[in-house]
Amino acid sequence: MRVLLVRHGETPANVIQSLDTRAPGPALTARGYRQALAVPHVLQGLPVDGIWASTLVRTVVTAAPLSADRQLTVHSLEGFREVRAGILEGRTDADSHAHYHDVLTRWLHGELDAAVPEGESGAEFLSRYDSALERVAESGVSTAVVVSHGSAIRHWAGLRVTGVSTPFALTHILANTGMVEIEGEPGSWTLVSWRDHAADEGIGAETPA
Repeated sequence: MRVLLVRHGETPANVIQSLDTRAPGPALTARGYRQALAVPHVLQGLPVDGIWASTLVRTVVTAAPLSADRQLTVHSLEGFREVRAGILEGRTDADSHAHYHDVLTRWLHGELDAAVPEGESGAEFLSRYDSALERVAESGVSTAVVVSHGSAIRHWAGLRVTGVSTPFALTHILANTGMVEIEGEPGSWTLVSWRDHAADEGIGAETPA
């Protein structure tokens, strides 16, 4: 099967660089809505037969234009939520961002027990994200779109997708509505393409060498 992991559209928290991982979370900015509206155009011609999102408002709203375009229901799964920020929730300062991303970087280097206090470990994160993708696979669709979150997509891919090296995952930040396309099945995923750019800015496609 083919899966497109799409980061949600821009939110007010993104604009002020707030660590925002709690449910239900904010909706989208005006630009975020434009990005969401561009997603069906970007995916034009792709035979999408299933759409999923996390349980946070911003992913469900981002998925809505594609849902309307393809006349498909959006299914929400808790497992596709952003990596929990724990005690850093809501903070905007550089030190808090550095702490959060340092923990996630440690996951990519094999330290899956690392966690932000009151957050989650790498092992816990992988378990829930893997389980959510297993449910998508069990649905029987051939091409699924999953609207999720930037850090979750990038670090899950760095740990689970053949063709995504640790250096690549660390340096290729997904813009809002950036996309990672993979194919395979649970336990055996391979990278097809990695699109860093937002849907409303045109698409840049790159895969690791």
